[in-house]
Amino acid sequence: MSEDEIDYDSPTPPYRQIAAVIIDEIKRGELRPDRPIPSEATMIQRWGVARDTARRAVRYLREEGYVYTVPQRGTFVSPPSADSE
Repeated sequence: MSEDEIDYDSPTPPYRQIAAVIIDEIKRGELRPDRPIPSEATMIQRWGVARDTARRAVRYLREEGYVYTVPQRGTFVSPPSADSE
């Protein structure tokens, strides 16, 4: 199974699977601090999920401190925090 596929048999919910891929891309430096993460529309197309699933993934990433959202601009990778270095 590729990282662009959702495993619906997994006990991990689809939104958490998407978030895990994005977290991995952040940790590998593919998504850089203060740069945008994929849009909801991109997530919907990439993973074939509903808009609510994409929104839940973004909300989870925000709650975990990986991203921040600027109204009318988008969602961006959070800069590294002092305690994560």
